[in-house]
Amino acid sequence: MALLLFLSFLACGGSEKLTPEELRLRKIALTDTTLQDYVRLDSVEGYTQLAGLSAEAWMLVDDSTGFIISQKNACDKRFMASITKMMTCLLALENGNMDDTLFITKDVYLTRDSWVKTGDGYRLGDLVQEMMLMSDNNAAYAIAKHIGGDTLTFYDMMNRKAQYLGMDSTHFANPNGMPCDSNYSSARDLVRLSRYCLWDSTFAAIVGTAEADLPLIDGRHLPCQNTNQLLSTYEGCIGIKTGFTRQAGNCLASAATRDGTTLYLVLLGSRSRSSRFKESAILLDYGFNAMKAFYSHTE
Repeated sequence: MALLLFLSFLACGGSEKLTPEELRLRKIALTDTTLQDYVRLDSVEGYTQLAGLSAEAWMLVDDSTGFIISQKNACDKRFMASITKMMTCLLALENGNMDDTLFITKDVYLTRDSWVKTGDGYRLGDLVQEMMLMSDNNAAYAIAKHIGGDTLTFYDMMNRKAQYLGMDSTHFANPNGMPCDSNYSSARDLVRLSRYCLWDSTFAAIVGTAEADLPLIDGRHLPCQNTNQLLSTYEGCIGIKTGFTRQAGNCLASAATRDGTTLYLVLLGSRSRSSRFKESAILLDYGFNAMKAFYSHTE
């Protein structure tokens, strides 16, 4: 059983002298499909709603046991839109100095749907937060150039990190998820990335922030509101990232915690901006009901 296996390797951790990073990697790799051996999943409250969801792919996982509670086309390679920015944020936090100053230059001002403007200066930490809350595409390019020295080097960093995390169905070709045939992933891989990212307390704090008033270098401020509506509408939501392009459809990576249970969900290709939130809430509700049934069964 997944729970016993996880507890077992935790218990062995002392003798193996696992580093925090090794423990982190083991944790995100922990998945198990045997929940159905303990819980009749089609009898769990909310199950009947799943057939009506418009999303083309998803994976819902309990973090502590690794149980895959629900999945649909979870290993299929699909476009991920701005969920891409999770990797951009992670690499910035791991490789950058958050007190660095960087400016929005003409070569990174590539799309019009941006709240940062050419010539604006930001502290790196503030620009990372603006990118994640507002899903700012030009901010992502500026961060990629700053961290990698050039964008192509940063894309290589993204793909090396994906390989390190075991994201076998993933390839990154830009830092923001704008339409590109060679920028893709799977719900399974993005759940793995989500679990890894939220282990980082700074990342977790950023994606769990509903709104912020971020300073520019010149003293102005940019008010930012998180595009993830679940932070204010779903009890226990702790993140993570929205995404939309016509190529990818409406996407959402989310996580929520209730009564000691943390669930991770990646939903791809939902019909509309509003349906991605409604459908994610339906899946998360179902997931919490399933885990409650599991723990009741094992008491």
